[in-house]
This record gives sequence, C-alpha cells and structure tokens, in this order.
Amino acid sequence: MFATASPSYDVERAQAVVRLVIAPIAIGYTLLLHQQSIIAPGLAWQILLLESLFFAASLALWIDIRRRPGNRPARRVVTMLSDYICIALTIAAGGAPMLPFYAILIWVTVGYGLRYGSGYLLLATIMATLSLVFIASTSAYWQSQPYLIITLLLTTLMVPAYMHALLKRSRLAAEAEQAATLAKSQFLAQASHDLRQPIHSISLFTACLRDSSLGTEQQRLVENIDKSLHSVARLFRSILDMYSLDSGKVVPQLETLPLHNLLQQLVQQNAEAARWAGVDIRLHCPPVYVRADQSLLTTMLQNLLSNALKYAPDQPLLIACRRRDASLSIEIYDKGRGIAEGHLDSIFEEFYRVRQARDSDVEGMGLGLTIVRRLGTLMGLHIRIRSVEGRGTLAAIDGLHQAAAPVERPATAQGSNHSPRMLDGLRVCLIEDDQNVLLATATLLNKWGCEVDTFTSLPDVSRDFDLVITDFDLGREASGADCINHVRALSGRNVPAIIMTGHDVRRVQEQLGDEDIPILSKPVQPAELRSLLVALKLRARAA
Repeated sequence: MFATASPSYDVERAQAVVRLVIAPIAIGYTLLLHQQSIIAPGLAWQILLLESLFFAASLALWIDIRRRPGNRPARRVVTMLSDYICIALTIAAGGAPMLPFYAILIWVTVGYGLRYGSGYLLLATIMATLSLVFIASTSAYWQSQPYLIITLLLTTLMVPAYMHALLKRSRLAAEAEQAATLAKSQFLAQASHDLRQPIHSISLFTACLRDSSLGTEQQRLVENIDKSLHSVARLFRSILDMYSLDSGKVVPQLETLPLHNLLQQLVQQNAEAARWAGVDIRLHCPPVYVRADQSLLTTMLQNLLSNALKYAPDQPLLIACRRRDASLSIEIYDKGRGIAEGHLDSIFEEFYRVRQARDSDVEGMGLGLTIVRRLGTLMGLHIRIRSVEGRGTLAAIDGLHQAAAPVERPATAQGSNHSPRMLDGLRVCLIEDDQNVLLATATLLNKWGCEVDTFTSLPDVSRDFDLVITDFDLGREASGADCINHVRALSGRNVPAIIMTGHDVRRVQEQLGDEDIPILSKPVQPAELRSLLVALKLRARAA
C-alpha cells in the first residue's frame, strides 16, 4: 500500500489534465522536427502514431476519472506504466532530437510524488530508472553517449531523492502545525471556560449589589464594575468567534426570522451600554421577515453596534432596514468622528485598529469587522462601510433575502407581564459545580422572588420544580443534559430548563439535541436571564 497525499481536490483528474496538455505539445514538437527534416519521415510518423495513441489513451483516462473519481491505486499504476513506456520508446527511437523529452520524464516523476505521496515517488523513480536502462540498451545513439546517460541516471535518482527529503520535512512540519493548532484550540476552549466562570459570578454578584440599598458612591462603583465586565465579555466573544471560524465549525443554519424583533432585542440588550456611552439608539424597521442564521446575524450586528457605541459616544445612532434592489439591507448610522479614507481598505484586517494622534485608549483587539466579514461570507452577505471624517459612519449588511411571514399561533392573554414580582414563587432547581457561580446565581434568583434548591451534580430529591437551570459541564459524573433528564424523570413531566455554559454554544446544542432548551453563553447578563425566566413562566402559564 502506498502513502497518499490528502488533497482538497481530485489529484488523479489534475494529473490527467496535465497529460492532455503535454501530449499535444509533444505532437507539435515532433511535427516541427519533421518539417525541419531533422528526423526521417518514416520515424517521424512512427513517433506521431505513438504520441497520438498516447493522447487517445489520456483522453479515455480523463473520461474514466470523471465517471469514477477517487483514489484508485490500480488505475494510477497503469497510467504510470503508460507514461514511462511512451516516453522511453519516444526517446529511444528518436535519438538526440528527442532528448528534450527527458524533461517530461523528470516532470512526470516529480509530479507523481507531489500529487500522490512518497510511495508513488519511489515507484515513479524506479520506473524512470528502468526507462533509461531500456533506452541505453536498445539505442545505438545512447550507447555512444555513456557520460550523458550516466548524467541522466544520476539526475533521475537525485532529484526524486531530494524531493522525498523535502516531502518528509513538509509532512513533519504539517504534523507539528496540526498538533500546535489542536493544542491551541484545546487551550482556548479550556481557558475560555475557566475564565468565564469567575466573570460570570462577578456579574451576578454585581447585579445583587445593584438591587441593594446603596449610596450614590457605591452605586457608581458598581456601575464601573459592570462596565468593565461588559468589556471583558465582549473581548471573550471576539476571541471565541475567531476560534470557531478558524476551526471551520461554523455552519449557517438558515431560518425565517422576524427582522424587527431581532433588531429590537439587540437594542434592548445594548441599552445599558448605550446609556454608558451617552448614545440614543433609534430603530426604523418595518415588520419584515428574512432568511438568515439568527446567531450569526446577531453576532454581526452586535459587533457593528459595539463599534458605533465605542467610536461615536454622546451622538445619536440609527439602525434602519432598507430595500436595495431585490434584497434588504440593515444599516447602522452614527455621527462620530468618521474614518479617514486611507483606513477604509484595511479595517477588515485582523487586529487592525484605526488610531490617530492623541487618541484616547479605546478598548478592543481589532477583530470585530473581521468577524463580521467572515460571518457575512458564510451566509452570502456583503458588508459595506462608508464614512466621512467629522460627519460619521455607515455600516451596512447587504444581501438579506426577504421571506414570507410564518403562520403565527393565536396570542394568549398575558396579563401584567411586566410585574416586578413576576418570578415570585418560581421553584428553581439550580445545578452548578462552581461554588461561587452557584452562590451568586442562587442569591440573584432569591432576590427576584424564586424558591431555589442548589446542587452541584445530579439532584437526589423528589420535589416538583417549575424550572431547571444548570451548567452543562459538571465534571465526570454527569452533564447538564443528564441532570435535566434526571429531574424530568423524577417529576414525570417535561420540566422547562435553561443551560448556562462557558463552552461553545453550538457544540453544546449538538450534544444536547433539544432545540426547546435555551442556552445562555457565560458571562450571562442578569437582565437577559430574568427576561428568559419571565418568558418561560408565561409560556408555562399559557400551556
């Protein structure tokens, strides 16, 4: 069995195309020799017949590869034999005028090694050497040129040997790079989870402090802590987004989305950040539906909105939906300082940040627009940036396809949905193996009026719960999915559940296998958690 390369395209078909190109060149060269009377007419026609048969065989091989693509060792060996037999007969019969065909012999030998791997390089070298031995033993001209044949033999052996050394070094370097990439990925995944946990617990403890009776100075300190946590969370999301894109794990899942609702949720989630920046966000979007991946589109919009809040503080901001040709665009306008024309071609590069003299230190790593463009490419969307210094910037996502509105279920009466004590009496089973996160979450839920039972792994109780909130990774004993199934089995009903995780949300969704269970990415904003709890309680009440 020969070692084969792992190409991203059909190497046999590519080699067949090269053969179809070489054959007409060889035929043209022979015709030129015949026209110049460099070789005898009878010999020329014999060589032309051989080359024509080779071209016909190459064409048949190309057709066979199109019909039966893939790695077929027997077919490879047969084509190699045909190549070397044709080259050997041509050089042996033609003498000195056919010496240039030796370049094709070397090209073919190296080509097999590069396309198919070191095993085929060895076989090709053996065939090339045997071809030269055949030429030297059957041709009077080559027998009269011993030093030339020795030179060709040494070249035939040394060039593939050097290629083998390069291939081996390249393979070892690729394996080392793959190992380093895997180690980096594992480190990022684990470091992200371990660092998100304390940030998540600090965010929840801060929310508890905000609900306490604090003085003006204490409230200001808590708000500064909140701002810092918000910045750290945004950096984490950028790093993880880039990791997911680089690993090729991001696959768009297109669905029909209510665009106005999605944008409204985006504005609500960024209300606190907008207040800190002194920005008044206005939304103008008709009730239309689009086909897109909700998670990816939200990530794109979040990065664009974060940039606008960061670089255009104390200025109004407009998010609008416009119709452009046969598609829709989402446009974000700000009245900040704008971007100089010289920077516009570079702002999508990784780690590129627009800096000017005497700039204040603006947080971020320059990954936001890179992520936006790459996610847009995955969904077939185009990112457009237009800016005028001193007047502001327009950032737009073009190419959204409008969709028909799905059939809506009749709305149920919800009563006083926004009651501040909406969560009073909600019986929550809270499962978290990190003690700080467990304490912070339980404290916050108790302040909201929930009745909370806390566990670090599988809960061994018979109490009937209204809701399960669990981390996904709980060590070796059980996962969040195991805990949810366990609680449901104990209660005998489909208890609603929420998962909060510091791992990649898409990976958790795949392992969970239940689209009805919402997954929140740590660090979770308390307002986001509270809104979800209220929604689940209302849904349970309506049912």
